[in-house]
Amino acid sequence: MKFETAAGPNPIDRLNIVGQPTDRIDGKYKTSGTAPYAYERHDIAPDAAYGYLLGSAIAKGRINSMDTTQARAAPGVIAVVSTLDMQPLPLSEHNTAHLFGGAVVEHYHQAVALVVAKTFEEARAAANLIRVDYARVKGKHDLATLAPTAPPDKAESPEKENENPITRKGAFEAAYAKAPVKLDARYTTPDQSHAMMEPHATLARWDGDKLTVWTSNQMIAWAKKDLAKTLTVPEDRLRVISPYIGGGFGAKLFIRADVVLAALGAKAAGQPVKLTLQRPLVANNTTHRPATIQRIRLGATRDGRLTAIGHDSVSGNLPKGDPETATAQTKLLYAGANRLTSLRRAVMDLPEGNAMRAPGEAPGLMALEIAMDELAEKLGMDPVEVRIVNDTQVDPEKPERPFSQRQLVECLRQGADRFGWSKRSAKPGQVRDGQWLVGMGVAAGFRNNMQMKSAARVRLDSKGVVTVETDMTDIGTGSYTIIAQTAAEMTGVDLKDVVVKLGDSDFPVSAGSGGQWGGNNSTAGVYAACVKLREQVAQKLGFNSGEVDFAGGKVRAGNRSVSLRDAAHDAPLVAEDGIEYGEKNEEKAQQSTFAGHFVEVGVHSYTGETRIRRMLAVCSAGRILNPKSARSQVIGGMVMGAGAALMEELAVDKRFGFFVNHDLATYEVPVHADIPAQEVIFLDEVDPLSSPMKAKGVGELGICGVAAAVANAIYNATGVRVRDYPITLDKFFEKLPAVA
Repeated sequence: MKFETAAGPNPIDRLNIVGQPTDRIDGKYKTSGTAPYAYERHDIAPDAAYGYLLGSAIAKGRINSMDTTQARAAPGVIAVVSTLDMQPLPLSEHNTAHLFGGAVVEHYHQAVALVVAKTFEEARAAANLIRVDYARVKGKHDLATLAPTAPPDKAESPEKENENPITRKGAFEAAYAKAPVKLDARYTTPDQSHAMMEPHATLARWDGDKLTVWTSNQMIAWAKKDLAKTLTVPEDRLRVISPYIGGGFGAKLFIRADVVLAALGAKAAGQPVKLTLQRPLVANNTTHRPATIQRIRLGATRDGRLTAIGHDSVSGNLPKGDPETATAQTKLLYAGANRLTSLRRAVMDLPEGNAMRAPGEAPGLMALEIAMDELAEKLGMDPVEVRIVNDTQVDPEKPERPFSQRQLVECLRQGADRFGWSKRSAKPGQVRDGQWLVGMGVAAGFRNNMQMKSAARVRLDSKGVVTVETDMTDIGTGSYTIIAQTAAEMTGVDLKDVVVKLGDSDFPVSAGSGGQWGGNNSTAGVYAACVKLREQVAQKLGFNSGEVDFAGGKVRAGNRSVSLRDAAHDAPLVAEDGIEYGEKNEEKAQQSTFAGHFVEVGVHSYTGETRIRRMLAVCSAGRILNPKSARSQVIGGMVMGAGAALMEELAVDKRFGFFVNHDLATYEVPVHADIPAQEVIFLDEVDPLSSPMKAKGVGELGICGVAAAVANAIYNATGVRVRDYPITLDKFFEKLPAVA
């Protein structure tokens, strides 16, 4: 199905099932421990051996030699695979560093050997017996040192394809120089880890020359293509299965060492092998969010209107990596005639930087939305009003292109009213609650909406059961449920009569999970397949497909009504189709999502301890397909934003090039006690230009802007401005107001 014009009325608009706050279909399996994750597939490989990966002890250099003699002779060992056994494996489309093979070391904890044994403990013990002689080379590990000379660089990531390194509109320098009110400030965000609950894990099994992997991966089609290239296995001899994923956040968009080494280990051992990356390798061997150093310059008239917007961001990555696209939202969020954004990348020898939790907008808004608050203070204006007066209904860099839907002002106004913003003290450090200094902060949230091809197969059987098959994944976002809701709405059956099968490369290729593109696109693909199934049903039952209605398990037209199951009484009906978007869709309108984030914090006047007291997000994101799971996504994003603001930071050992706090004991993330009451409001809207579902993504919108709202609340509470994340008490304790 080609989607090239605005969606008109369709069966989804009935909202009998779609749009309802429905419990997660997979919830009972996950809460009971019966959802089969990759490492737990005892049902399909009860004889699986255990793999244990050895990571490099240096960040850059070569391996002179490797002695595996003791490891091979250790109890229970079945096979040992060394990186010196083979040439570097081919580099796939989505990988920056070689995942295995050869003597060259590109980053710390790069996979250098795999031990396969009868038990996990035996594999781990044997891996510790491998002796590796390295030739270390001095690497580049300090972004602050490298940033001044970092050149402009173009990002070509899946989410920001061909992002230009420098964009200009108007005459920024001249406008900034003339502006009566100016801001020029530097902000930093640290390296961060995904820290998902389920580490990267794979079970690999060879059946002759055919390989099947049960793995934890967000993008099945990408994984199949990249794994085939890396292992030089024909795609038709490869199957990738990933029905349940315990969190990914971008780290599992691409194949990593676990799936490659599990496959190599299974080949060497002659039996299935399962492998999970130990937590330190999740931080150092896979991907992370790169640190940024951002400079923001704002020029405004005295009534608060921006006349000049400049945003420069520098980040580091391996030679073939991309910069963090932290200027993405600055190109679109606020009006202003004169604009300059630039991305720069320093070549570094740290592990690969790549997509993580709303890449681009998340760290970019951490800086931009503090800058907007600082500008508001210089102007003597309310921070909410400064954002409102700079709203735009068209793309600021392409004024001929309007936004398909943009209700940022409504998000801010409704949020301010619900949060009690009028009670905020404009002067910082004035509100106390016992020993606590109390402040409020606001930030705009922004995240683009991306249209991606997505397909599905739908089957109707003689019992009236509708089965949906698509390689779409569920990373904890509720894909099973919204896909079932879509199929039920389109075919007129109860939700209990829909079976959803996901995460298998034998199924039609979907959009996959990432970039908050999964929900809207995957359900649009199911919609397209259901349209084709409806046509088959109508034809089989002798109806005119244009006049037929599907509801209550029946097919109706005029005074005639037939049970849906009758259409498949002699044989199942199967339909396959997908959504495909017109090439000029992006030229017609800019599709984005918006939010107003409000936070209240308390900062202890004696200790400097910061506690978030309450949080509110008002979201504008098209039709909400399932308010219950959407709320869950947004509050999860708000928690991640709180973590980014107050605690998340990978500490870099700048001598040896690795992340020191590479486990969940020392990489701090929020816990229940850190997060109080959270409220989420969804504006009632649809976006007919997004898809037949008239929905958009919403999950990552919950992250974008939250950290800055926390930072701004801390400033309002204490009068101390911190521009370097995370905002730990050592950065402002000495500047706290004197204790009375």
